[in-house]
Amino acid sequence: MTTVIKEADFIESVADALQFISYYHPVDFIQAVHQAYEREANPAAKDAMAQILINSRMCAMGHRPICQDTGIVTVFVEVGMDVQWEASQGLTDMVNEGVRRAYNNPDNVLRASILEDPDGARKNTGDNTPAVIHYNIVPGNTVDVHVAAKGGGSEAKTKFAMLNPSDSVVDWVLDMVPKMGAGWCPPGMLGIGIGGTAEKAMLLAKEALLDPVDIQDLQARGADNRSEELRLELYDKVNRLGIGAQGLGGLTTVLDVKVKDYPTHAANKAVAIIPNCAATRHAHFTLKGDGPALQTPPSLDDWPEISWEVSDTVRRVNLDTVTAEDVKQWQPGDTILLSGKMLTGRDAAHKKMTDMLAKGEQLPVGMTGRFIYYVGPVDPVRDEVVGPAGPTTATRMDKFTRTMLEETGLLGMIGKAERGPIAIDAIRDNESVYLMAVGGAAYLVAQAIKSAKVLGFPELGMEAIYEFDVKDMPVTVAVDSKGESVHKMGPQMWRVKIEEGVVSVS
Repeated sequence: MTTVIKEADFIESVADALQFISYYHPVDFIQAVHQAYEREANPAAKDAMAQILINSRMCAMGHRPICQDTGIVTVFVEVGMDVQWEASQGLTDMVNEGVRRAYNNPDNVLRASILEDPDGARKNTGDNTPAVIHYNIVPGNTVDVHVAAKGGGSEAKTKFAMLNPSDSVVDWVLDMVPKMGAGWCPPGMLGIGIGGTAEKAMLLAKEALLDPVDIQDLQARGADNRSEELRLELYDKVNRLGIGAQGLGGLTTVLDVKVKDYPTHAANKAVAIIPNCAATRHAHFTLKGDGPALQTPPSLDDWPEISWEVSDTVRRVNLDTVTAEDVKQWQPGDTILLSGKMLTGRDAAHKKMTDMLAKGEQLPVGMTGRFIYYVGPVDPVRDEVVGPAGPTTATRMDKFTRTMLEETGLLGMIGKAERGPIAIDAIRDNESVYLMAVGGAAYLVAQAIKSAKVLGFPELGMEAIYEFDVKDMPVTVAVDSKGESVHKMGPQMWRVKIEEGVVSVS
C-alpha cells in the first residue's frame, strides 16, 4: 500500500530529533557510564566520569547542549519503494531545512560549526548545514531515519588502513587506539568497519555507532560470528591499555565496541575506526504517513544522582593574582578550582594572533601572566551569560604554543586531552602550565562562568577572544612547569596495574 509522506512532517521530525539529542544522552549510554563510574579505581578518572554524569543530568533537566560542539549532522535515510512524497523540494533540501530549524531554535540555540570552502576561506554557513546524508531505497511504505550529531574532536581521531588479507585487525586496532590520544573524550564507543572498499569501511564504522550499548549482553550469551568475537576481544584488550576516562588512566576506555563487516576483494582488507565521544548523540524515527514522528523524552529517574565533592586536597587559584612562582608548585594530576578572569581562543584566533605577532602588530588584548581557555561556546539563551562552554582539543593549538608563550607572556592554557611533544617542550622551556577541563561536561563548566564579553576578533563568532569571569571552575593539572604530563604517566601506571592483576577491568 502506498504511503504519502508530507514535507512538513519530515522536516519537523528531523528538527525535533536534533534538538532532542542535543540535551538527552541515550539512556543505555548513561547507564554504561554509570556502571564504569562505580567500578573505577582511579580517582581522577572517576571524578571525570562524575562530571560527565552530572552534566548529562543537568542538560536533560535544562534542555541545553551536552557539549558546546553540537556536531556535524549525519543522517541515514531508508526510503520505502512504496512511499510517495507531498513535497515541493528534494529530500536533501528537506533534511537541511530540518537541521536549519533545529540549530536556530531560539529556546535552545545550537552552535553552528560547519564551514564551507574547507581548504580556503572556511566561512561558517551560519546554520550548521549542510548535513552529511546517506540514502538507501528499500522495500516497504515507510521512511526510516537515523540522525546523529558528531563532534569534531572525536571525528578527528578516525583511523583507516588497507590491511593485507593476513594482517590482524586486533593488532592494528590496539596499535591505533593509543595514537588516538584522549581528544575523542573517552569513555565512549568504537565503531569498526571491515571490508568492502575504503569508503564502505568508513560508512560501516559510522553506522555501527548507531547501535545500543549491549556488550554485557554479548558477554553473557557469547559470540555467534566473527564480528561478535572481535567485539568481545577488542572490548577487553582496549580497556587493558589503561587509557581510561579522558586519558587520565583507569579501567574503562571503551563502553562498547561495535563491528560491522561487508564482503571485500580477495586482495584487500579495509578497516576503519571511528570513535564516539562522551557526548554520544543519536536518535531514530519512522514516518508512516500519519504525521511527524517526535521523540519521547526519557524519565529523569534513568539518570543517576551523582554529587561532585570538593576534597581537602583541591587547590583554589585566583587567576587575577596567580604568579609564575605559584604555577611551579602545581603537580600533574592536581585538581584546581579556578576563579577570576581568563581569556578564550581556539584555532582561528590563534592563527590570527600568530600572524599579527609575525608582522609586529599589537594584539587586541594583553596576555602577560594570563590563562587562555581553548573553547568555542554556544550562544546564550534566556538569562545565561554564556551557553555550554566545554574545552576543545588542545593539540590543535600545539603549533602555536611556543610563539604564544614566548611572545605574549601567556602563563597557562586550559583545554581538552593531551598535548603533543612540541607543546610540552614549549611549556617546559617557559615554565608554563597546561590544565585540562573535562570534555563532555560543557553545561556544568558553563555554570562556573559568571560573565562573558568579547575582547577581540568578533568577526570569528564562537572563535572570538572572550574574557570569562569564572568561579570555581574545575580543572586538572595535565602538564606541569617541568613538562611532566599526566596523560603519559596515568595510562602507563594503570596499564601496569591491570597487567599485574592489581586491578581488574571486568
